[in-house]
Amino acid sequence: MTAAEGSAHAPVLDRVKGQPGVLGLLRGALRAPLHAYLFIGPPGSGRLDASIAFAAALLCPRGGCGECASCQETLALRHPDLEVVERVGASISVKQAREVARMALRTPRAAPYQVLVLVDFHLVDEAAPALLKTIEEPPDTTVIIITAETVPSPFVTIASRCVQVQFKPLDDEAIIEVLMGEGVEVATATAVAEAAGGRLDRARLLARDPGFAQRLQRWRTVPSRLDGTGARVAELADELLASIAEPLEVVRTRQAEELALLQEQAERRGENNIPGRSIIEDRHNRELRRVRTDEIRAGLAALSSVCRARLTEPGVAPQRLRSTLAAIAAIDEASTRLSRNVNATMLLQWLLLHLDT
Repeated sequence: MTAAEGSAHAPVLDRVKGQPGVLGLLRGALRAPLHAYLFIGPPGSGRLDASIAFAAALLCPRGGCGECASCQETLALRHPDLEVVERVGASISVKQAREVARMALRTPRAAPYQVLVLVDFHLVDEAAPALLKTIEEPPDTTVIIITAETVPSPFVTIASRCVQVQFKPLDDEAIIEVLMGEGVEVATATAVAEAAGGRLDRARLLARDPGFAQRLQRWRTVPSRLDGTGARVAELADELLASIAEPLEVVRTRQAEELALLQEQAERRGENNIPGRSIIEDRHNRELRRVRTDEIRAGLAALSSVCRARLTEPGVAPQRLRSTLAAIAAIDEASTRLSRNVNATMLLQWLLLHLDT
């Protein structure tokens, strides 16, 4: 396959799942790539996977064949002309923005371009001017891909200098198709797609976690198990939080496998330690916090669906109607508070006390 033939289709971009509009845009962009792209969309929509696949196509001598050493090195994050920069801390620091600027000036070592992938770089404040200058004036041989969830005010000017590539939450059909293509049985794929909230990463996690259905059932039965005592509220809150350990263990196992592989690769290169290990561990910790929050949010959604089903019961009494509406309001309030990094135990106890009427 020649480079021209490869870029016309770029098989490596087939890794972009459930985003046909994105896929078409990226294939077209390979003919004349620009200096900066902003992949924007909600968590789990495939932004990072797409950025690495796009980088592989840019660095591949055959236009993104997906099979050569260049593609395989890029997909494994080992290509000498690929830099994946993780955000350090709550927001991007001036120091980190300046380091990105230094990287952008480097000359490619093996490919026509070097590609910088800046992960979750929408959280920028005082570092915005330093990052903006890099985005505006990179060398012709540097392509910058930024992944972001939103475009907050400090990021607007930076976003305006990029080609914006919009990712959307995946619908259930797209998630089911992807999971079945990865060997998941149709019944499991259908069940986890309904619980994934449009997020392919969460669907993949749940597909490896046989206990997710039982966890949702625990949440659905909470109203029937409340008995008006504080002891039962505390007991149920502890039970719900303990069940979250199941998916967290799945994630920890995968993270340990990743670190073991990276350590093996480092030793083959004659290095004692994994380069950037602290950054990888910070990413792992953020992932664990996100999974924990996702689990609670999914439980709240299951609990809300039980309450909403009561509203359609024939002949529902006015008092039951009022208590059910109050319960739904409390669940919505708990979901809002969850976004503020509140103590999970206190949040669930507060919620269950409001449901126990």
